[in-house]
Amino acid sequence: MKGISGIIERAFRNLIPAPFTLAVLLTFLTLLLAFFLSGDQSVSSAVQILRSWQSGMWEPALLVFAVQMMLILVLGHILVLSEPMKWLMDKLTSRIHNNASAVAVVCASTMLVAFFNWGLGLIFGAIMARKMAEQASRKNFKINYPLLGAAGYSGLMVWHAGISGSAPLKAAENGHLKSLFSAENANIAGLLPELVPTSQTIFSSGNLILFGILLLLIPSALFLLARKTPLEISSIDFSKTRTVIINPKGAEKLDASPILKYILGILLLLAFLASYYQELMQFNITPNMLNFFMLGLCILLHQNFQSFLAALDEAIVGAGAILIQFPLYFGIMGVMKDSGMVGQIAEFFTNLATETTLPLFTFLSAGLVNIFVPSGGGQWAIQGPIVMESAIKSGVSIPKAIMAFAYGDQITNMLQPFWALPLLAITKLKAREILPYSLLIMCLGIIIYVIGLLLL
Repeated sequence: MKGISGIIERAFRNLIPAPFTLAVLLTFLTLLLAFFLSGDQSVSSAVQILRSWQSGMWEPALLVFAVQMMLILVLGHILVLSEPMKWLMDKLTSRIHNNASAVAVVCASTMLVAFFNWGLGLIFGAIMARKMAEQASRKNFKINYPLLGAAGYSGLMVWHAGISGSAPLKAAENGHLKSLFSAENANIAGLLPELVPTSQTIFSSGNLILFGILLLLIPSALFLLARKTPLEISSIDFSKTRTVIINPKGAEKLDASPILKYILGILLLLAFLASYYQELMQFNITPNMLNFFMLGLCILLHQNFQSFLAALDEAIVGAGAILIQFPLYFGIMGVMKDSGMVGQIAEFFTNLATETTLPLFTFLSAGLVNIFVPSGGGQWAIQGPIVMESAIKSGVSIPKAIMAFAYGDQITNMLQPFWALPLLAITKLKAREILPYSLLIMCLGIIIYVIGLLLL
């Protein structure tokens, strides 16, 4: 096992570039594929592809989505940095004395949190991995830190089937499924329901059973793997200095006052309940709802505005690399959408499918497209119409088709390092160090999801 893991690590170290470079290479590949698969290798075709690339990068609806996702990520990070969450993580890590237990605890707790919220799960997993490394350093036991990092990233393979999943949440919005189709396809739209409640997708018995199986098997597999991989004493320096006002004077007392934070936090949560009570009762949760709730929770759980803003300064750094890469992937989406590449990929699998195998091919096509478009909501906007039309024509239930898409989109996050950027910033690991282990997680996840789609 040690020899195999060493070979895999060396291969990834030599072959996998930095995430930004990977985004650039995927952009080049997409532009070339769009040009040569278009059937028109003319100058005008090349110009149109470049225009699609540019317009995709600055598509207003996608920029709104980017802001929503950035807020989910940043607010989740701020929440994890609050004292109550620190206390919880210290409790989870204090009794760990070996590498295998550390990896299993990080993996299981991260998957549970990510099922609630992908941004919170990503940051929680990153800080849990970092806390475990700190515990190992204090208690002087050896760890496999890249494996710990991969365990902290494992939540991204369950998020889309969880409470913050883009496709099932969008499908729960009244009229969303019909809005995916233009007037030319009104006949397809007419066969779709007004909405698919999350009780039939996220909170369905089949999905919850699958999540339970994953929650049991993935940490167990990593526990066994952790007992066989090379270990070393942690030597990572996590020291970080925050700006703290020790003796506030004048207006600084307002920043340090807990009274204002209680007033604002309570007002935010009251406004949240007043605005979203009905949606909550129906288990219909949207990105704006999550952000509103987390903002109120962040304000309440931090000691004061000063603590909240200090956490914001730290959180925004981890999100910076994602912010600059969003336009690159939006550009890829624009090219793939306008050139019909997504349709070609999806239809290739769909044409091979029957009523039994369509969920599997939807799963596979979503996983493939996710490598080029690592954005669940953005990918759903492009691939969703194809998934819905295929489900109607094949007689597959709409909720099952949505979840097959969600499973495929999330599973290849273990191969695509885009969403690992905040984790890498927090843990000071490199993408090529965690990818050998996250790839193994992905392979096991694929087996579980395929069996689940066939049986459930």
